Amino acid sequence: MAQQLQSINLVAPAFKGVNTEDSPLAQDPSFAEVADNAVIDKRGRIAARKGHSVTTTNKTVLGSDSIRSIKEFRDDGGNTKIFSVGNNKIISGTTTLVDETPGSYTITADNWKMVTFNDKIYFFQGTYEPLVYDNASSSVVKLSTVAGASGASDIPKSNEVLAAYGRLWCADISNNKSTVFWSDLLIGQNWTGGTSGSIDISKVWPDGYDEIVALAAHNSLLIIFGKHSIVAYQGAEAPASMTLADTVAGVGCVDRDTVQYTGTDVLFLSHTGLKSFGRTIQEKSLPISSLSGNITKDIIGSLQTESSFFRSVYSPEEGFYLLTFVGQDITYCFDVRGTTENGSYRVTRWVSTGFTSYVRKENGDLLIGTSNGISEYTGYTDNATPYRFKYYSPSLTFGDSSRIKILKKLKPTLVGANNATVFLKWAYDFKGTYSTAEFTVGDQITGFFGESEFTAVEFTGGALTNQRSLNATGYGTSVVVGLEADIDGSQLSLQEINVMALIGKLL
Repeated sequence: MAQQLQSINLVAPAFKGVNTEDSPLAQDPSFAEVADNAVIDKRGRIAARKGHSVTTTNKTVLGSDSIRSIKEFRDDGGNTKIFSVGNNKIISGTTTLVDETPGSYTITADNWKMVTFNDKIYFFQGTYEPLVYDNASSSVVKLSTVAGASGASDIPKSNEVLAAYGRLWCADISNNKSTVFWSDLLIGQNWTGGTSGSIDISKVWPDGYDEIVALAAHNSLLIIFGKHSIVAYQGAEAPASMTLADTVAGVGCVDRDTVQYTGTDVLFLSHTGLKSFGRTIQEKSLPISSLSGNITKDIIGSLQTESSFFRSVYSPEEGFYLLTFVGQDITYCFDVRGTTENGSYRVTRWVSTGFTSYVRKENGDLLIGTSNGISEYTGYTDNATPYRFKYYSPSLTFGDSSRIKILKKLKPTLVGANNATVFLKWAYDFKGTYSTAEFTVGDQITGFFGESEFTAVEFTGGALTNQRSLNATGYGTSVVVGLEADIDGSQLSLQEINVMALIGKLL
């Protein structure tokens, strides 16, 4: 009598994102072993990320360097201007990049922090005199040259700056890592008069000596991130009388450029993974909870080998927090719309993008810095070049890891993927050699009412669904199923994969 086929229906595969922490044999098939150049779409499916389109047509001032930071400046009159930094210059514009560096001002590093405050944009970088721009003067100038400014020697040459509670706050000075300075009220150029001041927190660190890395403002608190601890002050609206509100020992921030506001919380990268300030304050125990708990070892490994710099961005429109290890050209995409059972964000990975900086504009557009200038996060090519989408499942045992599985059919269901060549892959027993079945998705013309005749195309309101059935070969006790495709102009979402196999004898 013929043996009945058994199946595992991977509905919304990788719905829970990548998991490289749990045993691959005991893993929920809703996780993925690999999800490269992917996002979790709004319907909970793994899908190809969007690409980027370069808007810069003249990048002469950038040379062969890349954009290291981007900021949108918008004043009270509604005037906007995009600033960026790279090639040891202060730059403006998106299509034609323009050098805005003040004359006789020498720059040899591009680690600028830019903030907008009181109709001006300020530029701070360690060991450099800060710069400032407003639309009235239409030029970037040294902060000490602005009317009412403190002397150049009195303005902190800090690596971190924050605009909050009606002041500029700065910290991380080359010879002073434990003092926070603040400007006069609504006067970002005055650091010695009025209600300006400073506070030395060297005696407040909960674990002894630490160094300030980043500053943030949240829920009326001034948050001071050290490398290994966090200090929070309340009453920062009147800083001369603010008081210590809370401290957290054993966790700190790796880099100021990993700090992002989500509206309800502050995200930051610690030495053990991505953290939430709100959750950290509540739990007071860092190792227990991490928003990157499903890829902790990957994050720690990336931290240990990163030799360049970090960049991050939060996009409520896309529903993600991006964290880029620039030197390794790896971006972790955390879906912030929900967490898995262990409290971690669902995460996918973007590889070989060349992305070196980000900014979310006020209108929700996401700008990206690269060696080509400034791009927009849009479309489904990387500046007219295809990129590879990859998904690989955890090891599937069909509920019994001791029996032989003989794959018979693989039935993927794709949404979109117009004209894409798709590679379906499978391998047994953790072997690195994959068998491959290839198919091409046809030219799917989406029909819309009033645009096409019903006799000409199928009427539909969006991307079409494509189902295939492919024969599989080989056998083993466990099987990994993968799908790869070059994204070249069309979106692709993976709805499900039905894996059908015969269950054989015990080993």
